[in-house]
Amino acid sequence: MSTAAAPTRTLRAGTVLADLLPSSRTRDIALVVGGAALTGLAAQLSVPVPGSPVPVSGQTFAALLVGTALGARRGFLALALYAVAGMAGVPWFAQATSGYGMPSFGYILGMLLAATVVGALARRGADRSVLRTAGAMALGSAVIYAVGVPYLALATGMTLGQAVAAGLTPFLIGDALKAALAMGALPAAWKLLGDRG
Repeated sequence: MSTAAAPTRTLRAGTVLADLLPSSRTRDIALVVGGAALTGLAAQLSVPVPGSPVPVSGQTFAALLVGTALGARRGFLALALYAVAGMAGVPWFAQATSGYGMPSFGYILGMLLAATVVGALARRGADRSVLRTAGAMALGSAVIYAVGVPYLALATGMTLGQAVAAGLTPFLIGDALKAALAMGALPAAWKLLGDRG
């Protein structure tokens, strides 16, 4: 009696989670639209922060997750669709808002860039282990703040120190929790889906 082992999938370098789905243009369009919609839905999980025009919301976590799962190009396109549709009037920014005149719009621009960065890192395997995922999420969050905080200062007339106090400091604990979720979810998804292939 021979015991044949189940075949395992050999994943080529540069694969992200979305690449495990059968490849087609329809798949890519669905992933981009789905990534934008997920970000819009997550943005509705929103809590105002006293003294800040920026709420705590799920959109930053969704943006980083979308970028990591879809890769740089599709992640960028998903967040670009999210931003453009929101600017055009779709009320799916945090607290069911839309438009580009709000002081927190810089964070949305930062999310677009962050999704691209973490997507590029995911293509290099940054989503396959807990520590590398933590590093990718920390870098993505830093990119969001690097765009969002100065934009907040310019939009409101705050000093940079005031913008950091209102638009960065209150969010650090929440960001650590979101990173912890990603650190568990992404490597586990690879273990489940990548090995099952």
